[in-house]
Amino acid sequence: MNLASVLVRAARRSSGLTQCALAERTRFDQASVSRLERGREAEFGTVERLLEATGHRLYSAPTRRDDAATISAAIRTHLRRGDRHSALRELIQLSDNLVAEHGLVRGVLGLAEPERTGDPAWDSAIAALVALRLREEGLPAPAWVDSPTRRLPRPRTLEVDDADPIPSPDDVPCEFLERGVLVWRDTLTSV
Repeated sequence: MNLASVLVRAARRSSGLTQCALAERTRFDQASVSRLERGREAEFGTVERLLEATGHRLYSAPTRRDDAATISAAIRTHLRRGDRHSALRELIQLSDNLVAEHGLVRGVLGLAEPERTGDPAWDSAIAALVALRLREEGLPAPAWVDSPTRRLPRPRTLEVDDADPIPSPDDVPCEFLERGVLVWRDTLTSV
């Protein structure tokens, strides 16, 4: 999946639009929207029109690092394949990407609301990670990280490895604990 498809799909979903509604707003046919969201290449003007119809804009940022929406799409792919270890590596990569940037560029990497991964614990973990890394930089968090849908009703782990012990609350960053995700603090650090 290419970056444009991830951005258009995430923008459409976070705006609560169906593909048909987006197609109607832009005077495209629904099949074209679907093909673009599945990875078909599109011209810049087409992507810009689709994003504008969702209430989003495309901006340039001085970074080559992937944002939360892009990494969330990769996590979703790994989870669908049953590969939780690769999904965890992507979450750690998001952490690394956020830590590597400073100021507004860090904020930009967490700005766009990611599409759901298919697992509420992973959705909550992505929100917690963005909130954590932006707080460390003294930046405000985007509204999506505090959505009730990004909080678990009961605390749980990401269930990557059954042999992993469950961390105590003292070993979990507060942003994760607030969202019900039990992740060891040192899990978020690259080796």
